[in-house]
Amino acid sequence: MNVRSGYVGNLLRVNLSNKTYHVEHLDEALLTLFLGGRGIAARIYFEEIAPQIKPLDKANKLIFMTSPLTGTIVPGSSKFQCATKSPETGIYLCSNAGGDFGPQLKFAGYDGLIIEGRASKPVYVFINNHRVEVKDATKLWGKTTGEVYKILKEEIGYPKAGIMCVGPAAERKVAFSCIKVDGRSFGRGGAGVVMTSKNLKAIVVKGQGRLNYANLAELKKRIKPREVRKACQDLADYGRPIYTESINELGCYPVRNFQTAVFSEIDKIDARFMKENFFVKNRACFKCPVACLQVCQVKSGKFEGWTVAPEYETIGTLGAMCGVSDFNAILSANILCDEYGMDTISTGNIIGFAMELYERGMITQEDTGGLKLTFGSPEALLGAIELIANKKKIGEILARGFRGIATEIPGSDQYMMQVKGMPFAAYDPRGFYGMGLVYGTSSRGACHNVGGWSIRAELLSGEYDRYALKGKGKLIKSIQDTRAYIDSLGICTVVRRVLGFSDKPNPTILNLVTGLDFTDKLMEIGERIYNLERLILTREGIRRKDDMLPPRIMNEKLPEGPAKGHVLTKEMYEVELDEYYEARGWDKEGLPTHKKIEDLGLVNL
Repeated sequence: MNVRSGYVGNLLRVNLSNKTYHVEHLDEALLTLFLGGRGIAARIYFEEIAPQIKPLDKANKLIFMTSPLTGTIVPGSSKFQCATKSPETGIYLCSNAGGDFGPQLKFAGYDGLIIEGRASKPVYVFINNHRVEVKDATKLWGKTTGEVYKILKEEIGYPKAGIMCVGPAAERKVAFSCIKVDGRSFGRGGAGVVMTSKNLKAIVVKGQGRLNYANLAELKKRIKPREVRKACQDLADYGRPIYTESINELGCYPVRNFQTAVFSEIDKIDARFMKENFFVKNRACFKCPVACLQVCQVKSGKFEGWTVAPEYETIGTLGAMCGVSDFNAILSANILCDEYGMDTISTGNIIGFAMELYERGMITQEDTGGLKLTFGSPEALLGAIELIANKKKIGEILARGFRGIATEIPGSDQYMMQVKGMPFAAYDPRGFYGMGLVYGTSSRGACHNVGGWSIRAELLSGEYDRYALKGKGKLIKSIQDTRAYIDSLGICTVVRRVLGFSDKPNPTILNLVTGLDFTDKLMEIGERIYNLERLILTREGIRRKDDMLPPRIMNEKLPEGPAKGHVLTKEMYEVELDEYYEARGWDKEGLPTHKKIEDLGLVNL
């Protein structure tokens, strides 16, 4: 096998404890088994991060892996993966990000980067092609992510350099702090806290090499950026916020901590309102002709004139989740989260949750330092972000994430919309029963990405009734296996269907890049990756009880809207879960059977 077709063949390992690094050759056998990205990162995690290791232990590692399509001429090829143990959930975390960093890492000569050990003082890592330096970052400590970017861009003097960094929230150990990546994020799970636990503020990569292709001439004939953009025109015009209105119309939007699923002021936060009143320009990730990011400008307040590209999830969780319809405030909240370096989904969920506790008298103004933590208040939203990021008053408890909050506020867990400590995405599963199974069985806790987005199949295909239970186990397995191999390809999900990567994949483009034949192999690779992740989770103590949904979803019927009266009871959910485990070849506790492990070639792990 020629690893230089699509792969560079090298892993860079940096030890911060002694400021050394060395280069390892990528095991070629892993490529056909796990493809790249998420798959190989999970394999390294399995081998190197033992179950007893805690998220902030020196022995925890940050594993960054690119994929065979990352950095190639294939549209949307910006993606790379991170694996580590999560401070937010306490278990395995996988996350993906776009931007320039992944492609630049490959141009520098590396398929992956492993950060281990702990520096004695603040540092940042500078990867300059084949030269690697661990540099003093004292001047960067305490800086916001925007300030770090500005300083490092000027210092490096190379506009195309990829930069990952963390903000003050990670330094203060806010459990859901993210890693910012060239304006994108490794958002969920708190990987930013792992980074600062190692006294690592940033990583910069400058790569000037070239990638090789098995059949570049034929690949160029197949790559048609204009057709890709045309097929994704709605996302080019409005970005992912285009789903805001439709999910609300279906009665599945996250409103006031999921107390209801219809937002009466949706016309003040939907994509068309955004476009007409705040839009400035489109922005694209590396090699993406779609440019789905909708850059918007704040019109008034502290951040007047600042710009940010809000996502559907961010608008949902910082907006309707908190009852806030002031789009200017939502943009400001997005900017605050980005500058402090906090995941917007977890932040919005936890603030919405705190607002409900305030409403119920479980949190008082004495706890908040005088802040009236009421639904619908822009001041409450922005003030709560400040409290959390600075760990002041009630923010010190909220900054611990749902797992930590539960130990400090007795009885509050019944209002937590989470699975395995990970807050929900912006969809109410009482309106899409498949999404309940997605949240319950996702490899990183409640998540619409890793766990799978079932709404397209439940809504558009006509094959699945969104309120049906039967068939959902097989459906979610297929969606998850598809997503697992997609995350190991190195392309964005926005363009993947146009390129032939679905649950019935056409691997022609991948074959032309790598010179390997992946015909009829990609879905099996996805299944192998998902089972490897489940082996990691079961080794870390996860069982059936941890795949359950929160009380509100199982006990409270939706009070209004098209999904009014619907609930996903424990008995109903277990019908789905049993079918899912059976489809996966797992036992009743959710452990992969020996036969399944053997069939997928995972026996010798």
